[in-house]
Amino acid sequence: MVDGLIRLMEGENTGPINIGNPGEFTMLELAETVKELINPKVEINMVENTPDDPRQRKPDITKAKELLGWEPKVKLRDGLPLMEEDFRLRLGVSKEK
Repeated sequence: MVDGLIRLMEGENTGPINIGNPGEFTMLELAETVKELINPKVEINMVENTPDDPRQRKPDITKAKELLGWEPKVKLRDGLPLMEEDFRLRLGVSKEK
């Protein structure tokens, strides 16, 4: 995603260009994946959606592909553990065993 944002900032294209993961999943599915991969002990709490909560979370990245030559390279299940490791290193927090 960072690569896509850099390409967007350094390019001549204006207007909305979606940079994101075109795979669609619910917030519950995301929470369950995070729980599975990061901390199986965590409790998922359900709360009511805010009025401006998007019903669809599947960006159309056609413009990013065509204008920037960008698309995601890392799948969510592969990227979450990498993100956790990076955050832990930056914060100096070790993983519980």
